Amino acid sequence: MLPTRCLCTKLRRASRGVSRIYDDALADIGLNVAQFSLLRNLQRLDRPSISALAEALGLDRSTLGRNLRVVEGMGLVQMGEGADQRSRQVVLTESGEHLLERGAPLWERAQQELARRLGDDKRAALMLLLDDLETID
Repeated sequence: MLPTRCLCTKLRRASRGVSRIYDDALADIGLNVAQFSLLRNLQRLDRPSISALAEALGLDRSTLGRNLRVVEGMGLVQMGEGADQRSRQVVLTESGEHLLERGAPLWERAQQELARRLGDDKRAALMLLLDDLETID
């Protein structure tokens, strides 16, 4: 890999490496890290609107819409009527719940593997840096 001092390039490379760890862990259930995370957050929010889900995930509605169509096509979520005609509610299906149950230990193993590779001190420092970076506007 070509060395760089560019923060953006380093962050993107790191993100791809971390995503690969989770994607590999989740391969047995047929989901990637973005899909599993979407389902997990959907479960935590319990029937949010598309707008509320997009905000919680830090995604724009169009990106979320593309991701939702994929998991909807897999039968893992359903779109329902929202509070008014302009909003739609996202509901986790029974199949989606079941897949989350199967994936939870796989996700946890990936979490533990990454934490082990970093060590406690680097993991804690990284979490603080990421907290700061999440709030950059």
